[in-house]
Amino acid sequence: MAGRSVLPAGYLLGTTAVFLTASVACAWAWDLHSLIVFRVIQGFSGGAMIPLALALVLQLLPDRHHPLGFAVFGMTATFAPAIGPSIGGWLTETYGWPWIFYMNLLPGAVMLAAIGWGLEREPARLERLRHGDWAGVLTVATGLGCLITLLEEGNRNDWFHSPEMRVLGAVAVVMLTLGTVIELRVAEPFINLRLLGRPAFGAACLVGTVFGLGMYGVMYVLPVYLARLQGYNAGQIGHTIMWSGVPQLLMMPVAAALAKRHDGRVLVAWGLAMFALSCLINGRLTHLTAHDQLRLTQLIRAVGMPLVIVPLTTLATRGLAASETGSASALFNMLRNLGGSIGIALLATRVDVGEATHRARLAGSISLYQNATLERLELLHGYLTIQGADPHTANARALRVLDHTLNREALVAAYGDAFTLLGVVLLAATPLVWFIGGRRGNSVILPP
Repeated sequence: MAGRSVLPAGYLLGTTAVFLTASVACAWAWDLHSLIVFRVIQGFSGGAMIPLALALVLQLLPDRHHPLGFAVFGMTATFAPAIGPSIGGWLTETYGWPWIFYMNLLPGAVMLAAIGWGLEREPARLERLRHGDWAGVLTVATGLGCLITLLEEGNRNDWFHSPEMRVLGAVAVVMLTLGTVIELRVAEPFINLRLLGRPAFGAACLVGTVFGLGMYGVMYVLPVYLARLQGYNAGQIGHTIMWSGVPQLLMMPVAAALAKRHDGRVLVAWGLAMFALSCLINGRLTHLTAHDQLRLTQLIRAVGMPLVIVPLTTLATRGLAASETGSASALFNMLRNLGGSIGIALLATRVDVGEATHRARLAGSISLYQNATLERLELLHGYLTIQGADPHTANARALRVLDHTLNREALVAAYGDAFTLLGVVLLAATPLVWFIGGRRGNSVILPP
């Protein structure tokens, strides 16, 4: 082993058990309010798993095995969100929605067994709680909670035109500012923000934030597009998204092997470029774009995303001391998830604004005095008359069909703009990769 775990097995066992219990409770929820409460408990316990998993990879694996460990860890970041809708959609269609929570039980049981068998038992040092950075915990957690709620609910509530959103924004700014000051001043901070001042780690976190924006942005835009424009159900959406998930199982070990032999910055740049290319191709959507037309871009994304997450994690953790791995893991994953929240908020707003803008533009090009418009209405009128409608009804329906076509094209153009925006942002982030540092050096410095 490269070093002993500083995390007691009992802590991980406890959080995993709480997560599984909350999952069952979610499936048994009797109304929306109870479901929300159980989801909060589930999120509170499950939120610790991802950063702790990365910390354990850094602490327990020798340096030469870090790329493989990061490849397995990367599945939690890219493969799981991609394959989840496929499994969840099938379970929902076949057995009902509670099974999307029951499916946590089998991997959870395996996880409990792996933790109990693989981690050393260490006594809990509860006396350290008395000296914890509780002011930092309170301010950072409150600020991040308000910020994420603002990002997720802002578009639906008209952003800062809503009093509730203004309050959330103000609390987020105040608490995050206080939290930053506290974390930079205390001797043992809850999370070591000073790590962001290191050029390599800071640049890697910034790239990771943009990657999270793109990854979660696509996972938001694509299912909504398929549901609204193509009328797909949960199972059909999952089947479509699966084309970006399953190939990642093959790409993860390939990415790990490449990360051992080549400059990680080159791999990350290529991965971002492929991710951006897939989004730019999707930016040319038409109302006929569906499962078959999306397959190629899904495959391009499936190749590109592992080329980002595996070497980027290696680059981000290079040169860190063992005592810094916890904060580094928390920051890296927190910023990637925060990027996802920003991406979803940005794209939801872009689609709404784009739909209205494109509809106004298209409506301005249609006139009852134009021959093309009159010919289209006459064709629709004749078709509906043949179907048995009287002339007055046929005329009203023809106008509704024209209005529906106008709305459809405006919405398609808005989703195309959202994909194009993602592609541009990903391309713009590519030069940041070269600020991370060279390829030489260990990914983490551990004590003997």
